[in-house]
Amino acid sequence: MDLRRILEYVAKGVITVDEALKEVRLFALEQIENSIRFDIGRELRRDVPEIIFGEGKSVEELLKLVTAVTPKIGRVIVSRLRKDHVEVLKNLGAEGFSVEVNERGRIAVIRVRNYEKPVYNCKVGVVTAGTADIGVAEEARTIVEEMGCRTIALYDVGIAGFQRVLEAVKTLKKEDVDVVIVVAGMEGALPSVIAALLDIPVIGVPTSVGYGAGGGGMAALYSMLQACPLGLAVVNIDNGVNAGIVAGLIGRRIAFYKQR
Repeated sequence: MDLRRILEYVAKGVITVDEALKEVRLFALEQIENSIRFDIGRELRRDVPEIIFGEGKSVEELLKLVTAVTPKIGRVIVSRLRKDHVEVLKNLGAEGFSVEVNERGRIAVIRVRNYEKPVYNCKVGVVTAGTADIGVAEEARTIVEEMGCRTIALYDVGIAGFQRVLEAVKTLKKEDVDVVIVVAGMEGALPSVIAALLDIPVIGVPTSVGYGAGGGGMAALYSMLQACPLGLAVVNIDNGVNAGIVAGLIGRRIAFYKQR
């Protein structure tokens, strides 16, 4: 149960103050054996989904963490999944959890059955330069949607075929998106071009797609950091999670002002 729901239940008389206090105290440190100490109060403090970094965790560690934490906070997201992680998480559906896996984005959302995802009046564009960038974009898109915003996905619209960029920009304007995530590898030019054509925040995500000196995403990262258009922010290489969080926070703040 999240804090908002606890407060709503107290206001409606569904639970007593003492019962609410007991629930609130659950938002503390969850220790799982001696290898994991999980701060289950982070979503309460920051109002962003709780995200577990799957890479480097054994199947057993991940399973213990997900099954221990999800019932207490209602939902967790697991990023950077391996194939063996995916199979185990899918099986949680038979244990009373709701499981959605985005295999291309290597990300999964695990919820308790009665969890209600928030919905806000915000819209985020998610754009990639090439098909090789889609995995990172799907990671970001999953995060944005879990934060309650709609997404408009436009993939493979890189500057190698500039007419594709113009069509994408037209679509983003027509859809009246609030913020755009642009994912690109190689020389990483697409976020700069899109930022020059739009009047909304653009978040650039360099990917580790490329050859030689530019391989590993460094060329794309440097290009985005040196971009001339103002209004372009840049996250770390392949970091779709952080791009999604920032876009979601911007979108939700805009939604708040739309309803005033």
